[in-house]
Amino acid sequence: MKAKQLPAGLHRDTLAIRAGIEPSQYGENSEALYLTSGFLQPDAETSARLFANPQEGYTYGRTSNPTVTCFEQRLAAMEGTEAAIGTSTGMAAILLLGMGVLKAGNHVVCSRSVFGSTLNLFAKEFGKFGVESTFVSQTDVKEWEAAVRPNTKLLFAETPTNPLTDVCDIRALADLAHGAGALLTVDNCFCSPSLQRPTELGADLVIHSGTKYLDGQGRVMAGAICGPAKLVNEVFAPIVRTAGMTLSPFNAWVVLKGLETLSLRMKAHCANALEIARFLQSHPAVTRVYYPGLETHPQHALAMRQQSGLGGPVVSFDVKGGDPATLRRNAFRVIDSAQVMSIATNLGDTKSIISHSATTSHGRLTEEQRQAAGIGQGLVRVAVGLEHVQDIQADLLRGLSKL
Repeated sequence: MKAKQLPAGLHRDTLAIRAGIEPSQYGENSEALYLTSGFLQPDAETSARLFANPQEGYTYGRTSNPTVTCFEQRLAAMEGTEAAIGTSTGMAAILLLGMGVLKAGNHVVCSRSVFGSTLNLFAKEFGKFGVESTFVSQTDVKEWEAAVRPNTKLLFAETPTNPLTDVCDIRALADLAHGAGALLTVDNCFCSPSLQRPTELGADLVIHSGTKYLDGQGRVMAGAICGPAKLVNEVFAPIVRTAGMTLSPFNAWVVLKGLETLSLRMKAHCANALEIARFLQSHPAVTRVYYPGLETHPQHALAMRQQSGLGGPVVSFDVKGGDPATLRRNAFRVIDSAQVMSIATNLGDTKSIISHSATTSHGRLTEEQRQAAGIGQGLVRVAVGLEHVQDIQADLLRGLSKL
């Protein structure tokens, strides 16, 4: 199916609503959901041609699907990349990245502050196949530079990080990667293309967990890689067809429709998050707040340049305590006192979600890995939703007042 012919230079907010494939012969205004595992062919010759050239049409659901194609084209347009490929989850997208660009003997430089499952994937799973990874400070470019080797093929960062909201200098890391003949991949989950376009700052590839803000309502799992058409079509697509980390049409359709309200939601998330961060900063039971929108954040100026002047939707904070056991007990007290916020591990929902990172997102790491990542027992993360901000504040106060 053909991509829609749109005028050049459209704003990403317009692309979020209009980019995709042309309607079917029925002229639907809302993008169609194609729920089928296979596609009919008019004759054996056409079938043979499409199986040999999957990008020209549809044969089997593991290979491609019109609804998934529409999602991929829309996300690529929003990120400003030539192409995108959907995957079953965000972690599947990172697995696909590794399978596509790495092999035994290669080396990866990765921020030590990335999501816990990402750390495990690089350190443990890729390590089984002879890929070595070095983990460095998210914010110290010199540490990244010192870690680069002749066999370094990939630099990987997420910005801001989960949950400490550290911000890396994408342009500086891109220059470093390209000088070493490596690729820079940026996980853009927290900001989404509504706030940040990493390829405009030199990144080669962008990773997404569509499960988060792209969907926006906590409904489905999805992931994607955005980047050059040659890499997407000739490297990543054949792996998806073989390995089967395929994005389902229904999930693609849900996220596709979520993209249409992404910009509005992100602005509202960020406005609420900034108020919550300021509220926490003034509370005596809170020892530190992590939020790029605060002027006290170490990378505040950089974040404002890279993130369209907004701080993002996630706020983390340390509660007072002392020893690790007391800190954990106090963090649990704040979390368990919530009556409005959801106690869950996801983020990116319209509903505010509160969690304890040391026992959830980073729970499978060793204590040494957690300490290196700066994840203490007193750390609480709030993915700020779209409820009235005063109700979120009151919910936090229920727990904080008990400390």
